[in-house]
Amino acid sequence: MSHNQCVSCKGRGFCGRPVCPILEKFKSIESSVIASKGATSIFGASPPAVFIGRHDYPSVMSGPMVPPNMGADESSMLEDPKQLLSMNIGEIIAARSRLVRAGARMNVKDAADPRDPLLLKSQELALSIKPVDTEAWFNKPLSNRLKFDSVMTPMGPSGDLKDLDIAENPNVPKKVDYLVYDDDALAKDVVSELISSNISQDHITRLLSIGLLGKERKLVPTRWSITAVDDMLGKDMLRRVRDHPQVSDIMLFSGGAFGNHFEILLIPRVFSYELIEIWMPRAVWSGESTWIGADSEGLGGKKGYSSLAGGYYAARLGALEYLNGIRRQATVFMIREITPDYWAPLGVWVVREAARNALQNPPQKFESIDAALADMSSRLQTPIGAWRPKASLVNELKCQRTLDSFL
Repeated sequence: MSHNQCVSCKGRGFCGRPVCPILEKFKSIESSVIASKGATSIFGASPPAVFIGRHDYPSVMSGPMVPPNMGADESSMLEDPKQLLSMNIGEIIAARSRLVRAGARMNVKDAADPRDPLLLKSQELALSIKPVDTEAWFNKPLSNRLKFDSVMTPMGPSGDLKDLDIAENPNVPKKVDYLVYDDDALAKDVVSELISSNISQDHITRLLSIGLLGKERKLVPTRWSITAVDDMLGKDMLRRVRDHPQVSDIMLFSGGAFGNHFEILLIPRVFSYELIEIWMPRAVWSGESTWIGADSEGLGGKKGYSSLAGGYYAARLGALEYLNGIRRQATVFMIREITPDYWAPLGVWVVREAARNALQNPPQKFESIDAALADMSSRLQTPIGAWRPKASLVNELKCQRTLDSFL
């Protein structure tokens, strides 16, 4: 598989190889960070966190994630993007590698009528807003393999779960308790109500993944649930953004995180969205060559699944949050330039937080789109001639006239 294909695949196995060669190179990190290798039982405060695999779907490995010998104060940071942002990439890998994936084989439809005690206890743990003391026993010693992924945050070794005990009562928010037992509500409506009630996005994703939301309940592989929640929240916000007046100025925001640099341009038009991704040489997936991809949507929303995968929806959510917060709408043009500083995959939360970071910075204002693009290019390491032809949305806008221009 070429490196250009590697960027599109991001470890999902498109090449047919049993092991991704890019992810395999991180195996060298394992010996220095895994402390629970060979254990047959562990006890610690789950952040709380659960993991639902995708291999052999619909029969998947499912269960809690538990950091051995870790208390509540320390474990709570492992699922909190705001706290992870204060670390560097190596520190995140070291911290997250302590999360053991305790899984048992389950059918995704088991969530509709859960009877397996391991599933019931995993669901009970997932309800909690605070870390939960948990003890897990395994059928054989733990593996020593870390798990890296383009969507999920790195995780530690895995074990075949034999038994599970929750050593304290989970702390469940009233709104979560109420909506989890409402099996007549659609998942998208529950997700919207939960986020409006200040339930964190990570908590919502956990509930969806372990099969506790919606009418037709099933276990949802973790990587799928992360993107599904980004998409559902984005669509919910878009319904409100469509009713807001347009921004009054062309505004350009810059910023990022972990070698993911964003340039975000807001243009006074009805909502539409375009993301260009530039994977520079020696960034995590791109090898020795540059890869550039683009995807977009109009006011009606995205049709089908984005060619840019989960990052498209994560970045879009950041923009829609900002527009909804200022009660305006705009055409959103983004460039995400991934530099060699992003040397290991940390998950799609990095894209979401990097876009949010950029939009928290003071914007620059411009009289024309061309002036904004010229300023944008001054901070990008990739020449404008390489990415400008991909900017189909901006090209269309330059050819369109608004009703105001006739007045």
